[in-house]
Amino acid sequence: MIEGWLVAVVAGLFGLLLGSFLNVCSLRWPNDESIVSPGSRCPKCLEPVRWFDNVPVLSWVILRGSCRFCSEPISVQYPLVEFATGLMWAGVFAAHGPTPEALRGAVFLTILFGIAVSDARFFIIPDQFSLGGAVIGFGMASFPGGIEWLDSLIGAVVGYGVLWFVGVAGTWVIKKVSPGRLEEAGVDQAMGGGDIKMMMMVGAFVGVWGVGLTIFLGSILALMVFGPIASFSKRLIPLGVFLAAAAAIAYGWGDLMVGWYLTQVVGLPG
Repeated sequence: MIEGWLVAVVAGLFGLLLGSFLNVCSLRWPNDESIVSPGSRCPKCLEPVRWFDNVPVLSWVILRGSCRFCSEPISVQYPLVEFATGLMWAGVFAAHGPTPEALRGAVFLTILFGIAVSDARFFIIPDQFSLGGAVIGFGMASFPGGIEWLDSLIGAVVGYGVLWFVGVAGTWVIKKVSPGRLEEAGVDQAMGGGDIKMMMMVGAFVGVWGVGLTIFLGSILALMVFGPIASFSKRLIPLGVFLAAAAAIAYGWGDLMVGWYLTQVVGLPG
């Protein structure tokens, strides 16, 4: 029991450090900026952040959310992302123990979180998260406790293909039913390419059933939470945010949800 908590604590501390790096990736990749150079610095005075001011969460609290040199406010996104990533890693390793599946799950959730942050802020899902994540997911399919490599490959293909079809069909329907609606929103397609590539990554981690559950839950979440806002403001829906949340649910409880549906709704024997 003590060893299990120790593993979770160590994983959580690593997650805090990874969350700091995730902030850099989610803020720079959408703008095609390097995550290596320049190093962390204040966006106002451009003063480099000292190492002792770059401790996850703690430094932000000590500095009261402002730059040491110019007192420019530092976004609360930084400590929140760091803390949430630490919690994710601690939670996954607490659930699975020090196993390859815990590593696979923690990496998957981290990629999803990075996608959600980037899409919410910039309406962009960087290829580094989606395409790079798909490669990682397929590579980790050989880990014990996860899905088989063939399931991962089929899931990636289905994830990409289904959302591509939805995007093409949705674009055609919108242009027929409401001409000019896409132009008003500043886009030419109903589905962004980033969302399509993201679902390829999701499929590589959770397979075909996970893809179906992710699209179903993500669509419902998007319509319930952002649909009314978009209808009045004509703003784009950051679908990647809701797909990321749905994919996390599919990873954590997908087997139980699909099993319940097949036995209780479809009527198949348990």
